Amino acid sequence: MRLGELWRRFLRPARTIRPTREGWWFLAATFGLGLAAFNTGNNLLYLLVSTLLGLIVVSGVLSEQSMRGLRLTRVTPKDIFAGQTVLLGVVLTNIKRWFSTYSVALESGPGGAGRVSYLPRLEPGQEALVTIEERFPRRGRQRLPGVRIVTRFPFGFFHKASRPHPGEEVLVYPAVRPLTPEDLAGLAPAGAGRERRPGQGTEFHNLREYRWGDDPRLIHWRSSAKADTLLVRELEGEGALAVRVVLEADPVPPEPEGLEAALSRAASLAAHLIGEGAQVELIGPGVHVPLGQGSSHLRRILEALALFEPERGHPAAPASLA
Repeated sequence: MRLGELWRRFLRPARTIRPTREGWWFLAATFGLGLAAFNTGNNLLYLLVSTLLGLIVVSGVLSEQSMRGLRLTRVTPKDIFAGQTVLLGVVLTNIKRWFSTYSVALESGPGGAGRVSYLPRLEPGQEALVTIEERFPRRGRQRLPGVRIVTRFPFGFFHKASRPHPGEEVLVYPAVRPLTPEDLAGLAPAGAGRERRPGQGTEFHNLREYRWGDDPRLIHWRSSAKADTLLVRELEGEGALAVRVVLEADPVPPEPEGLEAALSRAASLAAHLIGEGAQVELIGPGVHVPLGQGSSHLRRILEALALFEPERGHPAAPASLA
């Protein structure tokens, strides 16, 4: 092993260990008995000191055996919204073939942050799913809190912890809130309209040539006689409402809270309209999502809003319909 690698391991060990409150008392008692044995030469005191030192060695060996061979996997939800509490999953797997893992815990956040999930035992090959609640106050790219494995096994004298498992980067969407009738009434969808398309409606859409399987009742005999070929009436189906959500440019830069409220309103509008079956287009300074519908299209709009950064001189004002 190279000297540089040894030096890096020394500066950044795989695990950290520190005595607990009980451990400090245990070390103090061991040190005191050691001084007494050294000063008096009493064999019984030497025996007691040897026993206590042996317990320290046994504690280190058993805790290391319990911490080894553990694999940690993160499970993140597909959609994360700002201001909402989400459940983040952590799967801990014991990949050892013969030995079980005892009394380990998972701590999340800087220094644990008070969120601890305890696992009393993991058999060889067994895995356990632990859920952690997390809340992201802002939209945009965020990093999940780190998770580390800790144990006080077997005697509770020492707190041994692994290095934090780094959290991956996730995209947090703007907050989506239910819209009230007053919110919808305040919008003026002047340019909104329904797309004309063929379907099973009652309105006339077009004439086309007869194809096998067409309903004979739709044959337009007069036009067929003139064109010397069978023509059928194509009816107009119920079209989807086409709406454009606009982030308007405002010469006065809004406060950060105002910008987040505007993007949250745009996201809420898009979610509401797409949920009603409408086709939605998002347009604004430096952002454009073409007309579309469905859950995948809503996700594209939410991604664009989550990553939106107002250009200089063109900050976003509250969203409106056009």
